[in-house]
Amino acid sequence: MPSYTAPTKDMQFILHDVLKLSQGTTPGYADLDRDFTAAILEEAGKIASEVLAPLNPVGDTEGCRLENGVVYTPPGFKAAFEQMKENGWPGIDMPEDFGGQGMPYVLGTAVGEFFSAANQAFTMYQGLTHGAASTILAHGTKAQKETYLHKMVACDWTGTMNLTEPHCGTDLGLMRTKAEPQADGSYKITGQKIFISAGEHDMAENIIHLVLAKIPGGPEGIKGVSLFIVPKFLVNEDGSLGPRNGVSCGKIEEKMGIHGNATCVMNYDGATGYLLGEAHKGMRAMFTMMNEARLGVGMQGVAQAEIAFQNALAYAKDRLQGRDITGVKNPEGPADPLIVHPDIRRNLMEQKSFVEGGRAFLLWGATLIDAAHRSGDTDADGLISLMTPVIKGFLTDKGFDMTVQAQQVYGGHGYIEEWGMSQYARDARIAMIYEGANGVQALDLVGRKLAQDGGKHVMAFFDMVKSFCKSAAETDGMGEFVEPLKRASKDLQTAGMYFMQEGMKNPNAALSGSYDFMHLFGHVCLGLMWARMAEAALAALAAGTDDPDFHRTKLATARFYMARQLPMTATHLARIQSGAEPVMALDAANF
Repeated sequence: MPSYTAPTKDMQFILHDVLKLSQGTTPGYADLDRDFTAAILEEAGKIASEVLAPLNPVGDTEGCRLENGVVYTPPGFKAAFEQMKENGWPGIDMPEDFGGQGMPYVLGTAVGEFFSAANQAFTMYQGLTHGAASTILAHGTKAQKETYLHKMVACDWTGTMNLTEPHCGTDLGLMRTKAEPQADGSYKITGQKIFISAGEHDMAENIIHLVLAKIPGGPEGIKGVSLFIVPKFLVNEDGSLGPRNGVSCGKIEEKMGIHGNATCVMNYDGATGYLLGEAHKGMRAMFTMMNEARLGVGMQGVAQAEIAFQNALAYAKDRLQGRDITGVKNPEGPADPLIVHPDIRRNLMEQKSFVEGGRAFLLWGATLIDAAHRSGDTDADGLISLMTPVIKGFLTDKGFDMTVQAQQVYGGHGYIEEWGMSQYARDARIAMIYEGANGVQALDLVGRKLAQDGGKHVMAFFDMVKSFCKSAAETDGMGEFVEPLKRASKDLQTAGMYFMQEGMKNPNAALSGSYDFMHLFGHVCLGLMWARMAEAALAALAAGTDDPDFHRTKLATARFYMARQLPMTATHLARIQSGAEPVMALDAANF
């Protein structure tokens, strides 16, 4: 049976040696010393490995079931959810005014990776609630916040986001769900939404749906979309639950993975809803939840790659197959362990270098969110806006790839369900699709984010890389990490210039290269993270670390990424510079 051990040591290294949280100026960071974060991470890791991970295969095999309008979650989920609530984990980084613990978002991200790796389907229930609560916090009235947030922060009530309809996914301007104004200021919501994660379940007293709908007479298309709070049970003035609202689950989808999460078809039949934010400005409000969710989905890519890697590594050390070509390594046994073979090493190093680099990238992104929200840092806000499609798209694409590579280590056993590797690949696959399919993330990056604020934020990123390289080059031993990063950053800048020169003349030239650009950007970001980790490892070794093997391993993994992964930027650049012609050459009829 697969197992999971939270990577607390690696998380601590990134938080303190690389990001140097407690030395930061962001409000709340001074309290995040090593002992404090160690205590939080150890407890989170314990729950992840002892409570959530054993339920992961249960959720996969048992799934959810719909009976008489009620969705029942897999055995053990409800008790685990109560345990998570009792320990305050859902509100770890939510405001204390509403019952949260008020800790920085970066710590919530670190803990979230542990929970998601151990059991992605389970963790989605509280993750979606966090996003819905954040949206009400950002856009709700004082009365709405008082009505919903205390219960949602505690996860006594959970939350959802309702965007997609049977006939429209990405193009939300086509939606048909209507919101008819009522005399009392409420609205009657009528329509159907699909792919609603955690849309109905038995683990909470109430479910607060955030629903996109159109008010009749509003502008056409996406400009006419508004956002509404639609509770499963109406809430009385004293906070108690009132009658059941006109919302119901019509079906649970049969899915490739995340079977433990109820993905529902939700029917709204004149359900009472309350406007959240301004009329016809629903996408502005919904993007609060969607952007948070996209970072969370990027985390899922890393998390599934982490648990798959852990188990593949254990298998490679234990499974005896063949002999080392350079000489027998296990003379007492009939064969040597898999890990002696170079191609297995190559496979495992690709996984390891991605997981650890991706983790650093995510946590750095979380510090930008903290700087934006806690300090009002507009530059940090612009930079994380630029990075969001890269975090979501690149980390989920590569995260899925790594689960497949982990499965490959097992050979035939990787294809057999009892070994668990299939579940990681199946669960990871959805991350490339939901919260905006990765092709859409690439279009958003190239079509919107590069030019945002006159290109200010991408230029700030290039300046940051340049400044780091200049500073790091003065440190002995950093040359082998700085030079590859410089070359990769130049490839990224060249690709950006190509879009500027060709995009105006032929928009398809930019759009045809957008997916490659997202991956090129992702590799540069991981290259930057690995260079920063190498710098921290060298500093620790120079200072006399009590765990030199850990830091030497970091340097070896950084060298691998620089030598074997970062050169992919040249391939992506070549594909971008080939333009639109190879992509658009065929008429649709000739495919």
